[in-house]
Amino acid sequence: MTLIKKMTMKSKSILLLIIVLSSSAVFAQTKDSVIVKQGPQKGKVYFSPLPVIAVNPTFGVLYGLAASTSMFVGEPSNTRMSTSLGAFTYSTKKQLMFTFKTNLYLSEDNWVLLGDWRYFNTSQPTYGLGTGPQSVKLASGSGYEYKDGMFSKPVPDAQLMRFKYLRFHETVLKKVQTNFYAGIGYHLDIHSDINDNLLNLDTTGGKQPIITSHYAYSTHYGYNPKKYTLSGISLNAMYDSRDNAATPYKGMYALITFRYNPELLGSDQSSSSLWVEYRDYINLSKKAQPSQMLAFWVYGNFQTSGHLPYLDLPALGWDQFGRSGRAYTQGRFRGENLVYSELEYRVHLLGTKNNPDFMGAVAFVNTTTASNKDADIALFQYMDFGYGLGLRFMMNKASRTNITMDYAWGAYGAQGLFLNVNETF
Repeated sequence: MTLIKKMTMKSKSILLLIIVLSSSAVFAQTKDSVIVKQGPQKGKVYFSPLPVIAVNPTFGVLYGLAASTSMFVGEPSNTRMSTSLGAFTYSTKKQLMFTFKTNLYLSEDNWVLLGDWRYFNTSQPTYGLGTGPQSVKLASGSGYEYKDGMFSKPVPDAQLMRFKYLRFHETVLKKVQTNFYAGIGYHLDIHSDINDNLLNLDTTGGKQPIITSHYAYSTHYGYNPKKYTLSGISLNAMYDSRDNAATPYKGMYALITFRYNPELLGSDQSSSSLWVEYRDYINLSKKAQPSQMLAFWVYGNFQTSGHLPYLDLPALGWDQFGRSGRAYTQGRFRGENLVYSELEYRVHLLGTKNNPDFMGAVAFVNTTTASNKDADIALFQYMDFGYGLGLRFMMNKASRTNITMDYAWGAYGAQGLFLNVNETF
């Protein structure tokens, strides 16, 4: 979905540019002028609220509030800055969305808490499983076979779904040695009141039914197509040498999460998955605060045993902060296995006396590949790309809170405007 055609649901907030720029300029010149004299302080909260106003031909008008919060829980000399990002929006088409994401570093970075809480009462299109053109996926071409030699009507493009979604993910990590952490997590995902808008099983009078990708997958693998639960625990290992989680200038980040979802904990079926992620930041200038840098991000999400519910399968844009896949809608690509990578060039443009890093620009390219074993689509068989340009506005230089504004283009006519708080990765 673009602002006019296919605007992304995952960005879901197009902030009023006048409000953004004015608020960032005022915040930078008032708050930061004090911080220059005092320096970062333990326990001081750097709070950046923003109004949310969105125009979307599919969802109507979205409005609400987003806020970024940063603080040092321990002494700034030996503790990383903790960050959180929350948003609450409501649409004229009665869609409610709440998100709250946290990266909390306790005193001396001895413990790290990673949180991802969401509640959606929303709708979202799905395009079947795997990357590549729709013509190679099931539910296109001749459709799904529902009786011997009898096929449903083909579904050539987006399949709009409405559902409620509750997510509670919380991970606790203990520092093992400098920059290296290990720990456990609990993860709960509940999809309910699922409604496939295109689904039509009526065959009376010789009618040809319409079977959607979600319905076909769910019934084939024994899931209730109206509701399912995924509940599990995880083992995690993390390496983090970034100097700031919101807007890194240097360092590396790596995360490995193995998640097991047993029926004993409430999952509809037992399954497991693996998440592997790596980020790197390369300073192309000689300054500590780079005027030019390259940022690299790659992650893989793999179904390792059993069968995950359809909407819990690895999907684009469902990373912790929902930032992957600029150019595409959230969930545009989905499969049993998915690999995503992105390269971004960041450059400083101009600054003010009180905020030397006030404005910057970026150029980026990303690619996604996903598998679909039922349609014989292998991982890396098809690579779908996105690319774009963007601007950055530093709202608070002490916490490095940025407003990011990007426009991206992708395959199959996808394009969109993406506005967020803090760097994409």
